[in-house]
Amino acid sequence: MIRQLSWRLRQAHAAPHAWHVLLLLVLLSGCASQTTSPDQSRDRGDWDTQTERLRALEAWSIAGKVGLRTHEGAKSANIDWQQRPDTYRILISGPFGAGRTLLRGGPGNVTLISSEGRFEAQTPEALMEQQLGWSLPISALDYWVRGLPAPDTRKRLEHDDLGFPQRLQQLGWTIEYRDWTHTDDLWLPRRLVMTYGDLRATLVVTQWNPMTDS
Repeated sequence: MIRQLSWRLRQAHAAPHAWHVLLLLVLLSGCASQTTSPDQSRDRGDWDTQTERLRALEAWSIAGKVGLRTHEGAKSANIDWQQRPDTYRILISGPFGAGRTLLRGGPGNVTLISSEGRFEAQTPEALMEQQLGWSLPISALDYWVRGLPAPDTRKRLEHDDLGFPQRLQQLGWTIEYRDWTHTDDLWLPRRLVMTYGDLRATLVVTQWNPMTDS
């Protein structure tokens, strides 16, 4: 179950580069692409029709770009996130400096590999505590990227005029759904803006691959 983890930001001894890379990875902790339909219009009732399919969607991948803005400045990078029922693999590449940073996780083990070394822990939260001294509700992000609130946790959810999620408040975060794409008979978030205090992360998905049962 998802734990209610508080934002415990302390003075970390990690280098600024490591700080930004790990923060970016955990904010987004999940390939062949499916054809999207950017010109297709959403209709009232579409979201309710597909909600159960989204909840059952445990295998998927996305590719896109992510931007991170804090009081220290702004950064951006490419992201390739592959999610399976029990494992995930997130690859970050771009102007963060190290070239490639990989986060892999499964039951009881999470590994972060970058040019600065290899780090392991039992959970993403433990890895953050170990390296930075603070943690985030990592497990909720698997739901947020699908347009769903995390289960078993208090939430406030607002919908737009067509019944699609528009604004979600959960675990101290505010998630705004700014754009949608239609892929494999599913409407999926294309642009999300996530904020916590003065931290702002924007995810733009250019490829969505929901691995639904045939």
